[in-house]
Amino acid sequence: MTDNFTLIELRALHEIARVLSRSTEFKDQLQETLDVLSARLGMERGMISVLDLQTGEAWLDVARGVDFESGQISYRPGEGITGKVAQTGRPMAIANLGKETLFLDRTGARKSLNRAELAFLCVPIFYQGRCVGILSADKLAHQVEEIGQELAILGAVAELLGKVVYFRAVEEENGRLRRMLAEARRPTTNITGRSKVIQEVLRLIDQVADTNTTVLISGETGTGKELVAKAIHENSRRASGPIVQVNCAAMPDTLLESELFGHEKGAFTGAITRRRGRFEEAQGGSIFLDEVGELSPIAQAKLLRVLQEREFQPLGSSRMVKVDVRVITATNKDLESEISHGAFRQDLFYRLNVFPIYLPPLRERGPDILLLADYFVLKYAQEFSKDIKRISTSAIDMLMSYHWPGNVRELENCMERAVLLSQGNAIDSWHLPPTLQMKPEGTLSVSRGKLEALTSAFERDLITDALKDVRGNQSQAARLLGTTKRIIQYKVEKYGIDPRRFRMKQPA
Repeated sequence: MTDNFTLIELRALHEIARVLSRSTEFKDQLQETLDVLSARLGMERGMISVLDLQTGEAWLDVARGVDFESGQISYRPGEGITGKVAQTGRPMAIANLGKETLFLDRTGARKSLNRAELAFLCVPIFYQGRCVGILSADKLAHQVEEIGQELAILGAVAELLGKVVYFRAVEEENGRLRRMLAEARRPTTNITGRSKVIQEVLRLIDQVADTNTTVLISGETGTGKELVAKAIHENSRRASGPIVQVNCAAMPDTLLESELFGHEKGAFTGAITRRRGRFEEAQGGSIFLDEVGELSPIAQAKLLRVLQEREFQPLGSSRMVKVDVRVITATNKDLESEISHGAFRQDLFYRLNVFPIYLPPLRERGPDILLLADYFVLKYAQEFSKDIKRISTSAIDMLMSYHWPGNVRELENCMERAVLLSQGNAIDSWHLPPTLQMKPEGTLSVSRGKLEALTSAFERDLITDALKDVRGNQSQAARLLGTTKRIIQYKVEKYGIDPRRFRMKQPA
């Protein structure tokens, strides 16, 4: 093997060195390095695998001329050529790839090619004496004059890559730890959703769950307020205790007070025995007062006393009952408006509204509609023993364009009906209720606007949100949106977005 590189090879090394000296993302630098190897040195396909700092497993990070999903392909130590080089720290050169049994071709990039026409080169990437990655490439065999020389130039590139690949490994390790931490902090819940508004709800649940703070959940009917209440209880230190649910709107005022606080024998006509109230039943646990805005003035006064003194007086009794109960309430009413009309006590509202959680309607949770629809299809397909695997495009269009006044509850009912009607393996548009084909009242005369203007506005919002998430990093925003950094840069300039203003929000 000789290190007497040609002028072309030296220029390629110089260009790679310049690429690696730029203050761009590590992954972008690695990708540009492969581009130089292809453009300057005729490498057909190139790959850079990064070693897991804990397990020593090599995972494919960047590639050129190879289609793969990030995190999809990996090699255990000693597995295939890549794993062998990672394990031994020694380069390997294969003059005829068709005769090499160690070659796995996990990417499938060479399935339709004649491997006998390809030479394969694989070299370790070292940083401070430790193997941190693998650089591999193949080249048409007839273009390889001296395979040792080819291996030498690839080894020289690997030497330049050492520091960048190491920092890339550290970056991924830190990301993995952050994801583990986020997952560990994510509350256990049956709430389904990936939209930002639902992630914010989950964050609030995580913050308040393990406290005794009173929570007021507000939102339209059918948004899942009961699920939030259960999530708060199940992630609290009271999880081993009971959670008692009371629907304040489902019983008359005359019974509600007795239902909440209990009564003594003979307290009123029909009270033939002494009865414990729901607050006593919830001792050591939580009580969930759904539709708390429906409480009568007398019940409101008693509830206020319970919140203040943690004790109450059962109906027809002179004794005081002390309770240790966490109070969670929910309403679909605007309680501040109810206060202005004299229908709800202001002092009680302040006691209930210690930690408010707003549950957004389904129409504000666009990304979650299909996620929930798939979930309900799977649920009812299993329940009704049907082999339904997908939702058709026409049905998806209807689901996404509907305004969902009944929120998640309405969506669940629609999907249950659709599963019952379906005779095949898909949900089609005609399986959905006719109401989904109607526009909501008041929107019939609204101007649609120009498609280009609407698309541009939507695209601008998507890019802005992505830049906010990654604090102005355009490379990360591109990966988040499944596009290239060049396109993001073009769009940023087109829409006049300033990524620097998001960067300034980064904590010191």
